[in-house]
Amino acid sequence: MADGSYVQVQDLSRLMVAMRPRLHRYCARMVGSAIDGEDVVQDALVKAAAAVFGGIERPERWLFRIAHNTALDALRRRRRRQDSAFDPDIGGDPQAAADIRVGASETLRVFLCLPPVQRSVVLLVDVLGHSMAEAGEILQITIASGKAALQRGRARLQAWAGSPPQTPALSASEGARLRAYADRFNARDFDALRALLAEDVRLDLAARGRLEGAPKVSVYFTRYQENPNWRVSLCLAEGRPGLLFSDTELGDYVALLAWRGEQIVAIRDFRYAPYAMEDMAVALL
Repeated sequence: MADGSYVQVQDLSRLMVAMRPRLHRYCARMVGSAIDGEDVVQDALVKAAAAVFGGIERPERWLFRIAHNTALDALRRRRRRQDSAFDPDIGGDPQAAADIRVGASETLRVFLCLPPVQRSVVLLVDVLGHSMAEAGEILQITIASGKAALQRGRARLQAWAGSPPQTPALSASEGARLRAYADRFNARDFDALRALLAEDVRLDLAARGRLEGAPKVSVYFTRYQENPNWRVSLCLAEGRPGLLFSDTELGDYVALLAWRGEQIVAIRDFRYAPYAMEDMAVALL
C-alpha cells in the first residue's frame, strides 16, 4: 500500500476513476450505506478536483483524507437533520480480547456502532489493507492512537456481531407506483414510462453523469428498447423502495425513483457503479 508517488493535474482524473471503488468501499462504511456512500464519493471527488493547482504528492492518501473529511461532514449533516434512527450505543466490554479481521462481507450499517475514529481506523486497516502508518497519516493521528482505536473498534464490532437487522415496510402507495412501473417496463411499454417523467426530472447515473429535463432523460429508456432481456422487479435497497434491473448476461443493478404525485422527478441508477452494488443490501419483494 505504499503511496510515495506524485501525480500532475492531468493524471488526476485517471487516478480518481481507478480509486473510485476503493473510496466508495470506505465511504459506504463510514456513513452506513452504499447509496449514500456514492454521494459522499462524488462530493469528495468534486472537492479534490477543485483543490488541485499543481502536482499532488502521495495522491491516494490525499484523496482518502478528502473522502474521510467529506464523510464526516455528511454524518454531521445527518445528525443535524435527526435523520438517523440507528442507535450507536451498544453493550460489550471495549477491553475484551478481539482477534478478528473485518471484511467487506460485513453489513455496512454495523460500522455505525463505532465512533468515527475507531470506524476510520478499522476500515483503513482491516477493510482496505493500509498500514497503521498510512492510516495515521490519512487521519492525522499518531500511530499509538491509531493502534488503540483499532483494538477498541475490533472489540466493539465483535460485540455487535449477530444483531438481527430490521426490515422496513413498503407503503401501499409506493408499492403501487413501483409495481405499475415494473409492469409497464416488462411489457416493453416505454412510451408509457416516458409519460411518467416530470418536465424537471433529474437522472443521476452513478459514476457516469447526470441529465436534467424530460427530453434528455427520456433517452434513458432507449437502451432497454434495444435489449429485450432486461426485466424489472420490486426490491428494497438498504430498506429503500426501488427497482432491481436484471439481465442474464449483464447482471443486476438497482435504480431508485423519487415521485411528485404520480410523476417521476428523479432517477438514481447504479448500472455503472458495480462496486456500489457489491456493497448494497438488496431484498426482492
